Amino acid sequence: MEVDEGEDVLLETRDAFDGQMRPGVTEADFAGMDAGVIHPLTGPVAVKGAAPGDLLEVEFVDIQPQPHAFSVIFPGFGFLRDVFTEPFMVHWNIADGFATSDQIPGVRVPGASFMGVSGVAPSHAQLSEWTRREAELASRGGVALPPDAGGAVPIAGVGATHGIRTLPPRENGGNFDVKQLSTGSKLLLPVAVEGALFSTGDAHFAQGDGEVCVTAVEMGATCTVRFRVLKGEAERQNIRWPRFSREDYYIAPEWAAPRRFVATMGMPVREDGVNEGENLTLACRNAILNMIDLLQERGFSRDQAYVICSVAVDLKVSNVVDVPNFVVSAFLPEDLFVG
Repeated sequence: MEVDEGEDVLLETRDAFDGQMRPGVTEADFAGMDAGVIHPLTGPVAVKGAAPGDLLEVEFVDIQPQPHAFSVIFPGFGFLRDVFTEPFMVHWNIADGFATSDQIPGVRVPGASFMGVSGVAPSHAQLSEWTRREAELASRGGVALPPDAGGAVPIAGVGATHGIRTLPPRENGGNFDVKQLSTGSKLLLPVAVEGALFSTGDAHFAQGDGEVCVTAVEMGATCTVRFRVLKGEAERQNIRWPRFSREDYYIAPEWAAPRRFVATMGMPVREDGVNEGENLTLACRNAILNMIDLLQERGFSRDQAYVICSVAVDLKVSNVVDVPNFVVSAFLPEDLFVG
């Protein structure tokens, strides 16, 4: 569709697995699923007047969840994919502002709905450059998935073989999984093509900062957005990367830290005692592993603990100056638990 600035635009979105994780699905069904259809997006929406060099402001006016959601541990994916190698399925019921599940009894996750993927269309030059740099990363042994027509919509045309994957975010936006981009927030995206061509999807009912098992409380949702075009601002200020803001942040102090919490720390020291100084990735890993240990002490299974970390535990960089041991903290809200 094509819209004017200031119009409310209502977008019906599908869940991140395109409806494959419906109620009744179990771990036994995972093998038959199509991984190529991850991240179905609703769009593109053309915004009248938007042109290359502009900055597009996207205000998230409302995000209404569907009643069913899910979280999964999917073998081969996630931050601790070398540790968690078996599938695990969690179905959530969303009602009265909370998500609850028979698979993780005693836990009630408060809702803070947001869209995991939001972005504008890249230019042909950006497509070429990003494909080149990700191929170069892969050639150095890094993880970057090349273009693949599998699961692409539409199947025909150049997009299926030359389009970029939706898994990583880039300069045009994409799969941020930033939970603070909830109702009332504003996302700023540099425009690269006429009309900007905005798309969104991958709605989450709740998520911990980090989304460590690779899924949050995943759902379909109805998202209402409103656009404003800041003429020439991306070019004038040389803004290449997305930004976001929220004016009423002060009413949500739990984003800084929950009112009641317990936290674990991680530092860059391996289990064999080797100190990998200033390694934030290892510090993150250790913070989560320590939190999983804490949750197991409280009676949760290792799989349950990993999912709880993904949907409700916030990873925060506590310091990057106290060499060699940078600190990452994992915050667990105590109000999560009922009974």
